[in-house]
Order: sequence, then C-alpha cells, then structure tokens
Amino acid sequence: MFGNWRHICVDMQRMFAEETPWRVAWMEAVSPQVIEVAERHAARTTFSRFCPPARPSDAPGMWRTYYEKWWMMTGEHLPPDMLALVPELARYCPPATIFDKRAYSPWIDGRLHAFLAMQAVDTLVVTGGETDVCVLATALGGIDLGYRVIVLKDAVCSGADETHDASLTLLGNRFSAQVELMLTEDFLSSEQESR
Repeated sequence: MFGNWRHICVDMQRMFAEETPWRVAWMEAVSPQVIEVAERHAARTTFSRFCPPARPSDAPGMWRTYYEKWWMMTGEHLPPDMLALVPELARYCPPATIFDKRAYSPWIDGRLHAFLAMQAVDTLVVTGGETDVCVLATALGGIDLGYRVIVLKDAVCSGADETHDASLTLLGNRFSAQVELMLTEDFLSSEQESR
C-alpha cells in the first residue's frame, strides 16, 4: 500500500525541545506519535538534525544575517549536546540513521537522496518540526525529487499555530496529487494490514 517507504523525522532535537529561544512547545504533544513510528520502524527511520555554524561569519549569504540575529544558537554559544536528538528518539540509533544539515531542507547536498535511492525508496513518511519551516522544506524537496510524501498531521509541530495550519492546508490542497495527510494511527494500522 505504501511502497518502499522510509520515515523522515525532522529535527526532533534538544535545542527545540528544551528552554532555548527556538523551543517548540508543541513538540511534547506530538512526541508520542513520532516515538511510536520510530519504535515500530527504527530500521526505516532517518532523523534529520539542523546544525547551526560555529559563528555567524561561518554562514553563507543571508544565513549570516540570520545567525547574527540568532547568535545565541550558534556553536560558540550553544552547548554541543543541544544538537542531539531528544533522548526518547536517540535510543533508536542504530538502526535508525542521522543526517545533519545546515539549511531547512535536508536535500541540498544530495546525500540523503543518494542514501534513499540506493535503497529504491519511493515514499517518505514525514514527522517532526517545524511544520511551516523544515517539515515544509522536507516535503517540498521530496516532491521535487519525485517521492510520494505522506505527512502525519498529528506528528508534526510548530511554534506558530496559524502557519502550522496554513502549511498543512497548502500541502493537502495544492499538492494533493503528490502529498497525503494522514493520522499516525491510520498510517500504522494501514501499514500493518499491508504486510
């Protein structure tokens, strides 16, 4: 039913879960769904991690301006262990894999796509945060690369309700030929039935 799928879990890291300027309060609410998918399918799970540069001056173009604003989230100020996955998910590595990225999209350097292509993956099941930033970039990049994209709408989160809702509406309406929005329970039960 879902083809050769992989779970792409976006940026479920300590720096977004704990008390930092980038904390996403909703992360706690969606964590049970994300954990359930990762627990049942650890070998099919890839975690992306957003990794800021050491200093704003290390970032290219407008990313430098971005990190001048968010200097406290750069490597010279943020403890390195804050880049780690939340402990509840880190325990699934291995067999789950981790891909670090320097931008919102995990597709920029081609490594993730090459890794998935070697396994003939055709479907991405996306969870994590934030819906209106890195999840959106992951989904749109996946569409451009030809993947079928399934977003588990109760397993994605944002710090902004309005743009979270707008992003799900955008993905569900404008990209309905390539994207499906599903509840985690529906995905897991359908996946189990297709075995």
